[in-house]
Amino acid sequence: MHSSKNNNKKNKKWRWQLPFLLFLIIASVLIIRSKQPHQAPYQHDNGMIFGTVWQATYQCDSSMIHSIKKALQEVDASLSMFNPHSTISRINSGECMLTDSLMRIVLCQAQQVSQATDGSFDVTVAPLVNAWGFGFRNSQLPDSLQVDSLLQFVGWQGISLRGDTLVKRDSRMVLDMSAIAKGFGVDQVASLFRRHNVENFMIEIGGEIVVSGNNPKGKKWNIGVSKPVEDDKNTNNELQTTLQLTNCAMATSGNYRNYYISDDGRKLAHTIDPKTGYPVQHSILSSTVVAPTCSMADAFATAFMVMGLDKAQEVLTRHPELKAYFIYDKDGAYETWQSPNLTE
Repeated sequence: MHSSKNNNKKNKKWRWQLPFLLFLIIASVLIIRSKQPHQAPYQHDNGMIFGTVWQATYQCDSSMIHSIKKALQEVDASLSMFNPHSTISRINSGECMLTDSLMRIVLCQAQQVSQATDGSFDVTVAPLVNAWGFGFRNSQLPDSLQVDSLLQFVGWQGISLRGDTLVKRDSRMVLDMSAIAKGFGVDQVASLFRRHNVENFMIEIGGEIVVSGNNPKGKKWNIGVSKPVEDDKNTNNELQTTLQLTNCAMATSGNYRNYYISDDGRKLAHTIDPKTGYPVQHSILSSTVVAPTCSMADAFATAFMVMGLDKAQEVLTRHPELKAYFIYDKDGAYETWQSPNLTE
């Protein structure tokens, strides 16, 4: 009899305690979950811009592809020489000298790199690039007299801004932002991500890259540097090295993918020295630059191709915000040089 009463008391006790225990368990789980940050999925978008492919990997609840495309189209409308309605095309044709806000930003950045590299980077080099058969192709290569003639209206110090208006020293001067525009386009998308509090991302346009935070595996981003194999069809994907990077920009310039053989058998690289007017003949085959912004990395990578290894290293000592990885030819073999703190 006593046993039956005791059991009834125990059952009543458990009937009251069990819901309370379940409540505690559920409340604990909810509290733990509330303290854990929301793990948004990684989005993967891509498309075409500036005549090349762009791709983006970023952690966000939903795709931002329409905003990305809009940002890139704004850069194209400002800086593309292949868009007849762009600001730069209208300026080059003499239709209008009025700049837009994006062009003014890039022109200021370009002038800073020109000054830092003693004119090895020059956005007025377009007439020489075209004369040597790059850009808008020229069927006949220039002789020394033609090169000297073109040099008269090439020179970064011959252009300036007067308010919103571009002023040229010579009306025949032509602007070409192609060695900085892709990098700037990458920067614009990176800025878009940051404005929307996207912390983990990689945006790449034709090899120009900005990375931030971590990749989908929670680690730094693995960014490959291609081997400088002669490959005018851009089909070689063999890597020289892989860099682990975060919170920085990277750009690579090289002559091994953009060259052609002239009628007299000469191999002509697309990088033109704005001082001499001729294609560069330095030993650097590939110039990779890591910098705070992609426009800066893009422009310095081009300038270093013009300057050659020794002068490029001198610039790097004066600019600790820059890091570089060079692949160069030494007696017919590939050699590499990199900044000591490249992946820090």
